[in-house]
Amino acid sequence: MKRPSPKELFNKLREAKNAAANGNVALLNQSVLAIDAIDLDYVIDNELLKFLPECLAEIKPAEYVGLYPPQRSYETEIKGLELFAYRAHSDTFNCEIYIKFALAEDFLWLVSFHKNR
Repeated sequence: MKRPSPKELFNKLREAKNAAANGNVALLNQSVLAIDAIDLDYVIDNELLKFLPECLAEIKPAEYVGLYPPQRSYETEIKGLELFAYRAHSDTFNCEIYIKFALAEDFLWLVSFHKNR
């Protein structure tokens, strides 16, 4: 069976959205994400958690652009966790965004979040 399946991708998006809504978000590389935040015109410190659940809710499983099976992270903080990457149009930002994340228990690790390049 090819993984992740559409059902698995739907569930991962739901888990990510719930984690973000509960404030359970960690930034893997805060300085890189901060630079990307400028491009999307938001302040990472106080605005990210306001719209991240909204952005995740806009994404559909068919917009997955990651590997089959998902790539595993080599970064120390999330070593071995599967990475889920999506490219989708965001009504929130009125542009196409790219987001990559990993999930650990009820926690969302934000790896990338920027305008699609």
